[in-house]
Amino acid sequence: MMKKNPQQRIEELRKLINEHDYRYYVLAEPIISDYEYDQLVNELIQLEKENPHLITPDSPTQRVGSDLTNVFNPVVHKIPMLSLSNTYSEEEMYEFDRRVKEGLPRGEKVEYVCELKIDGVSVSLRYKNGILVTAATRGDGTTGEEITNNVKTIRSVPLSLRKPSSLKLNLDDIEVRGEIYMEIEAFKKINEERELNGEKTFANPRNLTAGTIKLLEPQLVAKRPLKIFVYYLYSETDELSTHFENLKILSEIGFRVNPNYRLCKNIEEVMDFCNEWEEKRDKLPYEIDGVVVKVNSLKQQRILGNIAKSPRWAVAYKFKAKQAKTRLKKIIWQVGRTGTLTPVAELEPVFLAGSTISRATLHNIDEIRRKDIRENDIVVIEKGGDVIPKVVEVDLSQRPKDSQVVKLPSKCPVCNSNLFRPENEVAIYCENNLCPAQVKGRIEHFASRGAMDITGLGEALINLFVDRGFLKDYSDIYQLKEHREELIKIERLGEKSVDNLLAAIEKSKEKPFDRVLFAIGIRYVGAGVAKKLADHFKSIDALINASEEEIESIHEIGPSISKSVKRFFSDKNNLKLIEKLKKAGLKFKIDEIRITSDKLKGKSFVLTGTLSSMSREEAKEKIISLGGHVLSAVSKNTDYVVVGDNPGSKFDKAKKLGITILTEEDFLKMIE
Repeated sequence: MMKKNPQQRIEELRKLINEHDYRYYVLAEPIISDYEYDQLVNELIQLEKENPHLITPDSPTQRVGSDLTNVFNPVVHKIPMLSLSNTYSEEEMYEFDRRVKEGLPRGEKVEYVCELKIDGVSVSLRYKNGILVTAATRGDGTTGEEITNNVKTIRSVPLSLRKPSSLKLNLDDIEVRGEIYMEIEAFKKINEERELNGEKTFANPRNLTAGTIKLLEPQLVAKRPLKIFVYYLYSETDELSTHFENLKILSEIGFRVNPNYRLCKNIEEVMDFCNEWEEKRDKLPYEIDGVVVKVNSLKQQRILGNIAKSPRWAVAYKFKAKQAKTRLKKIIWQVGRTGTLTPVAELEPVFLAGSTISRATLHNIDEIRRKDIRENDIVVIEKGGDVIPKVVEVDLSQRPKDSQVVKLPSKCPVCNSNLFRPENEVAIYCENNLCPAQVKGRIEHFASRGAMDITGLGEALINLFVDRGFLKDYSDIYQLKEHREELIKIERLGEKSVDNLLAAIEKSKEKPFDRVLFAIGIRYVGAGVAKKLADHFKSIDALINASEEEIESIHEIGPSISKSVKRFFSDKNNLKLIEKLKKAGLKFKIDEIRITSDKLKGKSFVLTGTLSSMSREEAKEKIISLGGHVLSAVSKNTDYVVVGDNPGSKFDKAKKLGITILTEEDFLKMIE
């Protein structure tokens, strides 16, 4: 018998290993022992080591890379990853059914597919010629972050697709979407190990999953037992007809599809499915928080379209929040980054909806008095939206004789400074801006993902740096590079992690003005308000010098925001912080787009849908550079509406008003 050449044996081994991976991780039906499987893998590793020119990205040996991921590059979703509207009752589900039928041609039959709503993290997987090329997070729905190296470590994600002979589709260029999650028992085990090692435990499986897929080292990701269920298929090369068929196709080509889905002929059958799984949810090994209901016909989905960031053809039926009873041991007061004191209930630990709860929010003193919550009471807690624990009510029938009425503190519990309570406000505040709790909170907000997005600078490290004197305020973040040698010597940090942190700090300087404005932490100025202020005033200096009336002239900006902005910039310490951040190189003005031509002079454009050749922001900049204007809403004064994939209601309005509609191809020709 002739000995096979290395390439033949390598291809044979890869095929065998992929088949066994599919049987073990997708079907849960292994047909060989772990030892036999390891022998195949070891033989492949050895052959590839001897023949490195034969290694390919889809080889089973390439699941866990050794390279660090220093940057999660942006990925523009060709079709936006929309979020679902939520419903909470049968009445709302019937209302959804009515809207669907009204949105379709009269007399059309509607079928629905019901799937369990996995409480995990959404991911998009792109395959070309049957090979996984890109994995990305949902992000803001339009642009996500590439996490390919980390996703490849999840064994239930195929690196190459199966091609059964019965399948008539090519599927040469497809996108698959799914939910990465962790099972409850695996989550508990990780927390138990961390507790034994004296490490901070994770709040719930979803948080742990979200954190894991953004780790910088794929080898660490591979050690976490992540799994995936997929639920969406889009093909560039084939015409697909129904969602129900797509789920079957996904199973055939090697993906893990949750088996608990059902094709329903009407809304009554949908409600039967929802009620059935609300009863059975605790029997599952993973967390679900509801049922996703989708119109089955893809043609009908296209007719119904989307509204804002949600599809009209799908909805999430959310289960009622889970509740539990426990003893409220003590009420403590936490100080936030703006000095707000928030009462928190310390509870006897109780397991609820996938995690052990030992604390719950009490919101404010008025809420405590309204519900008559006292220390030592037996209280009912629930997870609001199955996420944030809160105290719902007191079980008065079990109120002990030693229950204690809660009193407002007279001094800050952290720095012992005076407290004040503004007129007509429920909240009370610590007046000391240098209160350590406020300092840590402001720095944490500044470094957070929605603000400066400094990867690696989390709560634990901020607490350590503040306590050791490296950080006295958030401007000191940009001076940490001067302390590199000292930081490296800190236990459990080291050269590699310190250099990664310093690189992330340097990269944060690229964030636009509105993100910086949000990051500096002006009370009432969230991300949306920061964008409005930045777009209107263009620079921090113009905002500092603006009057309250000028600030309030901006749409949806009221007196509370304008007074808060003026109060922030009247503080000399805050102005000093701004100057230090300017010197560090942060952006405190909007970069003006240079006009290179008057080709589009006097013409106004509205953009809707997703463009494949550029982002909406890039299209906007191109129009402005050619002398045109970009509007946020369609009106009679709009000259053109540029339409990409999955356009929203602006497209419909443009058709009604008879405005010229440009396809992406038309638009590209116009700006050439």
